Amino acid sequence: MEDITEIKNIISQANRILIIQADNPDADSLASALALESILHSMKKEPLLYCGIDMPQYLRYLPGWDRVESQIPKQFDASIIVDTSAKSLLDQLSQSGSESWVASKPVIVLDHHADVQCDIGYANIILNDSSKVSTGELIYDIAKQLDWPMPIESLEYIMTSILADSMGLTTENTSANTYKVMAELVELGADRPKLEEQRRAYNKMEKEIFRYKGRLIERTEIIDDKIALLVIPQDEINTYSPLYNPAPLIQPDHLQTRGVLISIVLKSYDSGRVTGAIRCNYGTPIASKLAKTLGGGGHAYASGFKTENRNINDIKQSVIEKIQELLNEDI
Repeated sequence: MEDITEIKNIISQANRILIIQADNPDADSLASALALESILHSMKKEPLLYCGIDMPQYLRYLPGWDRVESQIPKQFDASIIVDTSAKSLLDQLSQSGSESWVASKPVIVLDHHADVQCDIGYANIILNDSSKVSTGELIYDIAKQLDWPMPIESLEYIMTSILADSMGLTTENTSANTYKVMAELVELGADRPKLEEQRRAYNKMEKEIFRYKGRLIERTEIIDDKIALLVIPQDEINTYSPLYNPAPLIQPDHLQTRGVLISIVLKSYDSGRVTGAIRCNYGTPIASKLAKTLGGGGHAYASGFKTENRNINDIKQSVIEKIQELLNEDI
């Protein structure tokens, strides 16, 4: 309760409140940020939305994505970092020289990746609750405890975040409380069928993406009949990522392949940076363990990492060996 009281104090004393997402935004981070924006507006505050990169095309089905700015505003009174506790995922904040400006104001971290130790040293409050399937579920809990107003759009953003990070309420960390929250959101007026239709309509792929998906399937390596691995080079990142992120485009197909337990998509940049998206099938909860070995983190079934100045072939070999080790431990 001490953290909740401190959050209340910080928000009550602030007017302009900056809501920060990591440099790898997803549907949970964006929906959580937009939910907070709606709640704070209803409290007569002035919320400001920031992310170090432009919102990916596949997230633009969420109304309000275009209010997210990639530059830190000159004036604000406090900030809330959503859906990450890792400083490494806020590189753009540091590189732009804005980190010290953010650190000079009260900072609240709201996350649900408790397996990742928060290293944001300038945070005043760190609320990282792994019992919540998404940051949106955490925000709903906080808003209820503090009796904050929750307009219908905030409820629908919260529902979107829950559905996104629980993969439609199918992941192992979807709890009884998650179902309770979903029921409450429906009772309060959130329209799940409408939200699902919005997502499906916007995420329909263009013909060139459909053909590209076929090439990704052909290039996928199936290792030991259990591991689906794919590398995306810089030129394809430049061409296709703005239209459709290759990882969510192909990973559901990886995991629908009989025998495959884990899917990993590596993006290889000319600078030497490599990012990895890890997804596992039910019964193989090793994603976060794998990500941690490469400086990342996340959930048992969905995680990611980022490394710098590493050869892609070395990364591939390290990933394969670690997966094999983790799978043997799990047997």
